[in-house]
Amino acid sequence: MSLPVSSLKGPPVDYINAGIVIVYLVAMLLFGWWGKSRTKNSSDYLVAGRRLGPFLYTGTMAAVVLGGASTVGGVGLGYKFGISGAWLVIAIGAGVLLLSLLFAPTLQRLKIYTVSQMLTLRYGSRNATNTSGIVMLAYTLMLCATSTSAYATIFVVLFGWERWAAIAIGGAIVLVYSTVGGMWSITLADQVQFVIKTIGIFFLMLPFALNAAGGFAGISARVEESFFQWNGIGVQTIITYFVVYTLGLLIGQDIWQRVFTARTPQVARWGGSTAGVYCILYGIAGAVIGMAARVALPEIDVASMGKDVVYAEVATQLLPVALGGLVLAAAVAAMMSTASGALIAAATVARADVSPFVASWFGRRIEVNTDRNPEHDVRANRIWVLALGLVAIVLAILVKDVVAALTIAYDILVGGLLVAILGGLVWKRGNGVGAALSMAVGTVVTLGTMIYLEINAAAPLDGVYANEPIYFGLAASAAVYIIASLATPPTRPEVAAGWSARVAGRNPDGSPIMDDGAVLEQRA
Repeated sequence: MSLPVSSLKGPPVDYINAGIVIVYLVAMLLFGWWGKSRTKNSSDYLVAGRRLGPFLYTGTMAAVVLGGASTVGGVGLGYKFGISGAWLVIAIGAGVLLLSLLFAPTLQRLKIYTVSQMLTLRYGSRNATNTSGIVMLAYTLMLCATSTSAYATIFVVLFGWERWAAIAIGGAIVLVYSTVGGMWSITLADQVQFVIKTIGIFFLMLPFALNAAGGFAGISARVEESFFQWNGIGVQTIITYFVVYTLGLLIGQDIWQRVFTARTPQVARWGGSTAGVYCILYGIAGAVIGMAARVALPEIDVASMGKDVVYAEVATQLLPVALGGLVLAAAVAAMMSTASGALIAAATVARADVSPFVASWFGRRIEVNTDRNPEHDVRANRIWVLALGLVAIVLAILVKDVVAALTIAYDILVGGLLVAILGGLVWKRGNGVGAALSMAVGTVVTLGTMIYLEINAAAPLDGVYANEPIYFGLAASAAVYIIASLATPPTRPEVAAGWSARVAGRNPDGSPIMDDGAVLEQRA
């Protein structure tokens, strides 16, 4: 997304708004040192010791899912399509609600760290689930790079930096506080980001924009009737939002890792549900702000500058200077919360899932996150976060279209992995053979459809951004999962018994799960 330099109103505004954003960025760095004091082992570093109560959990869940697309993009969609522009964020809220009400308590009781570990527990075979770790790593890494590129555009506007410098400096800030304090630092940063976004959207942008537009009566008198129709953005687009975002949120490592931070299953369910409702209200507010901006600022040229410019125009033209700076900080907060969440998720998957799998190619065995040396474990996790953070920054600088790469990873995530993951949670007869084949077939069909459409597309990347790959991938994956599971023996009794015990929150021998930093032993 891009925010043009011309959207700011002169040097005084630049200095004040930039100063507010700088104060915010310094605070982010301080949170890193605060988080370090609370980090004693891998559990603290990766999932905040699984100790978050309702308030902290709700804030961190809402912060990680409401990124730049929800905040800046949501306002732009409202400007272009009216109230139906809220559907993107509503779909995200629906995903959080479904995850929280249906699956979050079970996931919290498992006391695991990654999606692949859940698959291993459920199906009893690393061979059936190794691929999921690679796909999840690609997805989280590209999500981090995309978010880094996004908030860097605001630094370009405020400070006049070159794009590469904005990405490097902004990425370094997220990298520092994420590396030093892990999930505790990210959680505290998320709370501040949650508060800033709430104030910025609901208590600043919404009333100021509505007032400038003459309220709903003024909007209704000056926009097309379609602006108040629920399907103004198009039914197919709405369906796509729910398929991509709602389903993607059900299985994303970055989202699951937040579920693992909950203190109890009840916190995971009701704190997450509160976050889901908040997201829906956030989406509606963003769309209304965009509608009001369409009346108050009709001269915005979204055709040439892009719809995402609307957010910055509202912040700098409809709000007083200092408040405009706070709103710009809210945009940075939204993008940074997504970037930091994706970064620690990528590091967790890389260390717990991918590195043991790769080591097995060379006949080696790696044990990760054991409790024999907690300080050594935390240090190792920091190295992974640091290394992958640097990779994400380089990707954001060098790859001009990381969105295309993220789209490919997202399509494989949903089209290839969704059925095996959710099937394991809801269908007892599903087994490892069905899961492995469904992931393989779903991934091949998703990629194959994408390549076919790209070859025959009228314009570059039309195939990459098409909806059909996910639809065909999901259909093929579901069919293979059901047929293969029914045609082969059920999951081994000892594996099924172990899974049932973990779902109940205990070890197979009946003892409680002691989470002191240990995770499933990874046998390469």
